[in-house]
Amino acid sequence: MRSSLDLLNLISFDDFGTLNRIPRVMKVPGVISEFENKSNDSTTTIVEPCQRRIIVANQLPVKAYYEKDSNKWGFEYDQDSLYLQLKDGFPLETEVIYVGSLNVEIGVDDQEEVSTILLEKFKCVPTFLPADVHKKYYHGFCKHYLWPLFHYMLPLTASHGARFDRGEWQAYLSANKVFADKVMEVINPDEDYVWIHDYHLMVLPSFLRKRFHRVKVGFFLHSPFPSSEIYRTLPVRDEILKSLLNSDLIGFHTFDYARHFLSSCSRMLGLNYESKRGYIGLDYFGRTVSIKILPVGIHMGQFESIMSLDVTGQKVKELKEKFDGKIVILGVDDMDLFKGISLKFLAMGQLLEQHPDLRGKVVLVQITNPARSSGKDVQDLLSDTNRTAEEINRNFGKPGYEPIVIIKEPLSTQDKVPYYAIAECCVVNCVRDGMNLVPYKYTVSRQGSPVLDRALGVDEKNPPQKKSVIIVSEFIGCSPSLSGAIRVNPWNVDAVADAMDSALQMVNQEKILRHEKHYKYISSHDVAYWAKSIDQDLERACRDHLFKRCWGVGLGLGFRIVALGPEFRKLGMHHIASAYNKTNGRLILLDYDGTVMPQTSEDKRPSTEVLSILNDLCNDPKNAVFIVSGRGKDSLGNWFSGVEKLGLSAEHGYFTRWSKNSAWEICSLKRDFDWKEIAEPVMKLYTETTDGSFIEDKETAIVWHHQHADPHFGSCQAKELLDHLENVLANEPVVVKRGQHIVEVKPQGVSKGIVVKNLISTMRSRGKYPDFVLCIGDDRSDEDMFESIEQAVADPSVPGIAEVFACTVGQKPSMAKYYLDDTAEVINLLEGLATESVHSKSASYQESHEDLLL
Repeated sequence: MRSSLDLLNLISFDDFGTLNRIPRVMKVPGVISEFENKSNDSTTTIVEPCQRRIIVANQLPVKAYYEKDSNKWGFEYDQDSLYLQLKDGFPLETEVIYVGSLNVEIGVDDQEEVSTILLEKFKCVPTFLPADVHKKYYHGFCKHYLWPLFHYMLPLTASHGARFDRGEWQAYLSANKVFADKVMEVINPDEDYVWIHDYHLMVLPSFLRKRFHRVKVGFFLHSPFPSSEIYRTLPVRDEILKSLLNSDLIGFHTFDYARHFLSSCSRMLGLNYESKRGYIGLDYFGRTVSIKILPVGIHMGQFESIMSLDVTGQKVKELKEKFDGKIVILGVDDMDLFKGISLKFLAMGQLLEQHPDLRGKVVLVQITNPARSSGKDVQDLLSDTNRTAEEINRNFGKPGYEPIVIIKEPLSTQDKVPYYAIAECCVVNCVRDGMNLVPYKYTVSRQGSPVLDRALGVDEKNPPQKKSVIIVSEFIGCSPSLSGAIRVNPWNVDAVADAMDSALQMVNQEKILRHEKHYKYISSHDVAYWAKSIDQDLERACRDHLFKRCWGVGLGLGFRIVALGPEFRKLGMHHIASAYNKTNGRLILLDYDGTVMPQTSEDKRPSTEVLSILNDLCNDPKNAVFIVSGRGKDSLGNWFSGVEKLGLSAEHGYFTRWSKNSAWEICSLKRDFDWKEIAEPVMKLYTETTDGSFIEDKETAIVWHHQHADPHFGSCQAKELLDHLENVLANEPVVVKRGQHIVEVKPQGVSKGIVVKNLISTMRSRGKYPDFVLCIGDDRSDEDMFESIEQAVADPSVPGIAEVFACTVGQKPSMAKYYLDDTAEVINLLEGLATESVHSKSASYQESHEDLLL
């Protein structure tokens, strides 16, 4: 029985339509109606499915504590958890289930009981990782390798960061698999949406997609995504990218992070993205992976509630008295390498060095949250931070005054709000951080409440306008959204010190205007707004799931889903053979580069195999075979001189001949190529500035190639060149087009589509009506052929074409209804057709020979 279940588990359940046909229609409680309910019974009740969101994160939004008196575990929601707060952005009827780890280790004997309690009372599904796996997964791969790398710190030496460890990577995979198994326990793949959070779970989308091909998965990265130059140093870079691309939507805090991700996909996987009506999408094997850019916000309700408490007002009053007569500059940071705490302290020392009059008047209060990991690097950081603070306090302090006050004990959000409220300025000096919500929390706390106003001694009858000043590093995710902040380079200690002085000297009206600008944005872009926007975009990204045919391809983390439209399918011999054998007027149209010749091949001459196949096809009297290419007629003529009956159409149809012995027919357009004198100098300019690019000068066209240039720079230059050429050639009888790694200028009225139209027309005028058309191409220019064939089929004034096979190379949006994966499959298909022709010719010869004998 168990082995049967294991086999069943290998199947993607959502591929079986019968499992999705059970209706939610009940006539009598407990009795499900037939699949088609034809009754008009007014008592029928429609049971709507409950919307569910499964939030998957490394840590559950609950706090665990052990009650010694009862020897039981106790739990409570962590009100500061983002994952708990984001549910406010979902519709009210939405059920939210959380999957993640606890912040404590639970013994094996208690795990079943704890799981039951958490699911029933907190809607949480805990993942219990073995201690050794958790250590390697979290403290090893996540915190000591991925976290520094994603924050631009490379392990150049053994003492400078942790290097890649294969064992830790395996633990990362094992942990993600455990998370996947827990999601499987609760998911309804047809209805539920899964939202995965952060770098701890970047391969989880692959595990889920492999089990349920149409699962609805969103992923949000809360850390920076590094530039492709940093990311490409990751030994498992491709595996992580491919796993992330098994999501339907991938979210980032800033455009920079998204741009780096897209650049990595382009450079390492050869994927390009498009922006349509404001949405960025990556086409990945027929699926569109949406890219979402939106910074997270804070929970406004939580802060408003805290600020309305009397205990908060009392704490504000105490702090006001403690720092009476002093200007408070506030810093709130985790104790980690990238928060720039020591640099902030040095800037404070510089400020006091340059402005002696501020000594005794300005104090920097630094709240340090406990480190999330342990190790020598954290201890070294702690020692350096304390040493720097002690030195500055020794140099500029005096009895009753310390310039830097470090608060080391853990503080809750409620404990921090009073510090925010009394601070004249907030400094966030991180050298790199994914988002950082401290400036948001500071701004809302400075907006205050009646309780805080009374504690601060504000005149209730004539309250002053609220004010705040933020100094923010330009290397953190919240910086772009804080347009009124003073932005600094944290590495430039002098500049940070000057920014502190500017904040202290700033006039009140300026502080008020900056505060109002920030508060307006922060209060309207809270965590609920963020969650709602991403949830809506995830629903939009998953809308076409049921309208595509899906199947899995690849092994391990290279697994991916191929998703195709219901009419778009792979072309095989079983589709085409019968149609080929029963027709008598066949037209076979083949593009050259990328279709019968791989784009990556250095030698562009056709192989002897290709020439032999084409000869066999051309020797069939029922066939008219053409190579339709953008290449020049001299090259094509020389390369295919051994295939006498092969038709050639060169330079997109400007030159055409029906066989080797027939003359080249020239397009009826006027031979005017003066425009080349304008286009060529422009192309030369871009060739000189784009390493790896070159110009191909044809008789009727001129082409700029950039396939050997840097992918990103080449693409950018191609866009610029396209725009440049369109401007300078606006009054010339030419068209400027981008193709695969090319920008081409050619005469108007010349296209592969017109070639097809003319060939079909010529065949009909000769009394040979084509009843079979096979057209194969790989790029944008070949779409013109597919369009012409479709128009010819739809034309009611001429005899119809019975069998049409328009086929693109590669799985991508196309007017063709068939596809083949690569040039090897194209050659195999043509070889199969050639074999059919040879067999047909042999059979015909045998029949005629037998007739003679009779």
